[in-house]
Amino acid sequence: MTVIEMKVNDMKHTNAAPLRNLGILDDIVIRAKNREEHLPGIVTFSGPSGIGKSTAAGYVAAKHQAYYLEVRSTWTKKAFLETVLRQIGIEPNKTVYQMMDQVSEELACSQHPIIIDEFDNAVDRNLVELVRDLYEQSKAPFILIGEERLPQKLQKWERFHGRMLDWAKAQPADLADAAALVRHYTPNLTISEDLLGLLVENARGSVRRIVTNLDLIYKFAKGEGLTEICLADWGNRPLHTSQPPAQRRF
Repeated sequence: MTVIEMKVNDMKHTNAAPLRNLGILDDIVIRAKNREEHLPGIVTFSGPSGIGKSTAAGYVAAKHQAYYLEVRSTWTKKAFLETVLRQIGIEPNKTVYQMMDQVSEELACSQHPIIIDEFDNAVDRNLVELVRDLYEQSKAPFILIGEERLPQKLQKWERFHGRMLDWAKAQPADLADAAALVRHYTPNLTISEDLLGLLVENARGSVRRIVTNLDLIYKFAKGEGLTEICLADWGNRPLHTSQPPAQRRF
């Protein structure tokens, strides 16, 4: 049975599979941290939902001692700043102005990166200028994670564009990612390359769907007493896809 070979990276910081999006995000954080003083320090990491951006962010935040938060759709400026300060471990002051100074001072002194996930919500809640102000006052690395159209959404803020170091794109899951997920989630089960190929085809780039289908395959193999499984073993059994079920007719 042919199985894709994969190289397992050093994953001692968090329990995460070594997917290529993790490597992409790690690289841009390193670039932002090590940039020359005259270069801007904001980067975006954008892509469709489900391809592993947030999982990669968790690993990278731990590795680089970065502050990490997910922006909620209901957040105000005050809620945003309070969350950042609690993430840092500082008791928030009462006013937005005071909290801005608290956050900026800490980031300026520590130069720890700050990773802001779900940044589309920050755009929708008009928090972009607040984030730009925090960057201007601290010059710390800012990594903004969002959906595929995040760079286009940010075009509305011309002054923001001048602070951009890079516009990185998350990549859809491929065969090597699927093999890494097998090693991570089902280490006692060997899955053939042809079945992995079917997984990737059905997932349409989504890590989340690959993981969901791996669970189906694992449970089937366990029920059949298999430690190795190929496409012929799986047969025509259905896999989860991106398509909703057809409407029933009564």
